Amino acid sequence: MSLNTALSIAMAGLRANQAALSLVSSNVANAETPGYIRKTTDQVALNAGDGSSVRTVGVNRELDQYILAQLRTEMSGAGYASLKSSYLQQMQSLYGDPGSVGSLEYSFNALTAAVQALSTSADSSSARIGVLNAAQTLAQQLNSMTQGIQNLRSAAENGIKDSVTTANNLMKQIANINNQLTANPLGGTSTDANTAALLDQRDQYINQLSQLMDIRVSTNGANQVTVFTGSGVQLVGNEAATLRFNAQGTVSAGTTWSSDPSKSALGSVMIDLPNGGSIDLTATGAIKSGMIAAYTELRDKTLVEAQNQLDQFAASISSALSDKTTVSPAPVAPATDYSLDASKLLSGNTINLTYTDAATGKQQQITLMRVDTPDVLPLSNTATTNPNDKVIGVDFSQGITGILNQINSALGGNVTFSGSSLSSLSVASNPAFATINTLSTTVTQPPGTLADGSTEFALFTDNGSAYTGGITTSGSQITGLAGRITVNNALIADPSKLVAYNSTTAAGDTTRSSFMLNQLTNASFTYGAQTGVGSAAAPFTGNLLSYMRQFVSQQGAAADAAKQLSDGQNVVLNTLDKKMSDASGVNMDDEMAHLLALQNAYSANARVMSTVNELYKTLMQAF
Repeated sequence: MSLNTALSIAMAGLRANQAALSLVSSNVANAETPGYIRKTTDQVALNAGDGSSVRTVGVNRELDQYILAQLRTEMSGAGYASLKSSYLQQMQSLYGDPGSVGSLEYSFNALTAAVQALSTSADSSSARIGVLNAAQTLAQQLNSMTQGIQNLRSAAENGIKDSVTTANNLMKQIANINNQLTANPLGGTSTDANTAALLDQRDQYINQLSQLMDIRVSTNGANQVTVFTGSGVQLVGNEAATLRFNAQGTVSAGTTWSSDPSKSALGSVMIDLPNGGSIDLTATGAIKSGMIAAYTELRDKTLVEAQNQLDQFAASISSALSDKTTVSPAPVAPATDYSLDASKLLSGNTINLTYTDAATGKQQQITLMRVDTPDVLPLSNTATTNPNDKVIGVDFSQGITGILNQINSALGGNVTFSGSSLSSLSVASNPAFATINTLSTTVTQPPGTLADGSTEFALFTDNGSAYTGGITTSGSQITGLAGRITVNNALIADPSKLVAYNSTTAAGDTTRSSFMLNQLTNASFTYGAQTGVGSAAAPFTGNLLSYMRQFVSQQGAAADAAKQLSDGQNVVLNTLDKKMSDASGVNMDDEMAHLLALQNAYSANARVMSTVNELYKTLMQAF
């Protein structure tokens, strides 16, 4: 080996040592910098004639791509689980601990206790006022809980808006860095130090994006990435797509999301692609994890179901006291027709018909529901909580002839309604096709009708109006009822009507108070499947307290499950984060050992240069 070759190799070794020392210095300085990936030099051996030299061709990031991909998946899951748990814990605080002061169950039990006291001391004015105070406390608690749930839905709507803004900024930054990257002219996947720092920064942006939604990432030979949603919609390449969200200013029980933009009162996450196309990510379910998915699920499902549960409770406790069912007696020969009074039906009230089909021998349950506009027809069978009935909406705005034509057309000749007045209808079955089993009406007592001889009365109202379960073009009256339920003002003005159900009722009569107590504690009701308690085919049936305990328990179990999931996700995330740190982070002990090795190598290379210099001097002195 010539002296020139030896000198050249030693100088190359010094340059490689200097590059490596620079990276060790950078690693040590950034040991605590979030997202920093340990750097090493990318060195290759070169043929130097009769020896081997060294060349630094770039900087390697000691990154474990497999662990990174796992980490991002768990970041999405943790973002989803943590946010959902946080919201459910907040909602749980609205219900309170079962039986504790301030809880929904406590308020309901206080009402039943007050009614119990009234039933034993009906002539006591303090007992009557006690019932009204307890009823007002329960109504106000339902109002407050509704406001709390809608505040959470509004926060979720704003959360989606903020997440979309953040995601757009992150995607722009990722695309911007992509466009600054080029392939290493010396080959391989290594790069220079400045570019490596950009890659660290880009990975941080991608990690933050993964907390918002589930993503997939692919990398090309120039270290440029393409980011997709988990379902395959491209978010970022050399250009960034744009997310947009039409947030609504006010969120209430009546504002719901629909995949039909003309019917939706809440925002959808849309993506505008660089090629000019757009996709509704909410309607297609393209975002399945991350904070955006959690916000959307909470806004459109979890919190809506919680509101439905409260609304159903408010509707049931109101109807339990105000709805009066009158059964039409079977005709006595030689009469063959049933008599029916439908004159007092309000919107949402029903005519209930059961008949036996002559052909099949099976009973058919028909519910004829009053509506006041044809725009809501036909009604769904889910308009009632009965899973076995067929619901037929009847537009009462058409007059007696139109009403009868609608009913008879729907019944197809099996049963025929006739008459010239709603107060005196005749109902006859066609023996060849059907036989009537039962016929009745269910009518709501108006708030002002308190002493007409009926024990049924309106203790609760819908902001002063009767709650009838009516369906209009703006939706069902039950929607948001828990936020509007109030105690009947006519009773507050005259508490004696809690006892006096007609003009001759004695002051100590317990007929109405006993009716109230039975309806609140013993009477059984069926609750709609939209509450999530039971199903459409097998809805939950029970008294008011059992239903309340059922949905309160369900919410508690959901909050506990969400917390367990969040805790589990955090354990997995922390484990992967540690693995990532061990594989790609800076270990000070390793860096110090590496520094010592480089110091020795630098000294060795310098020693070679010094020896070559001495040899040159000796050679020059020989001439």
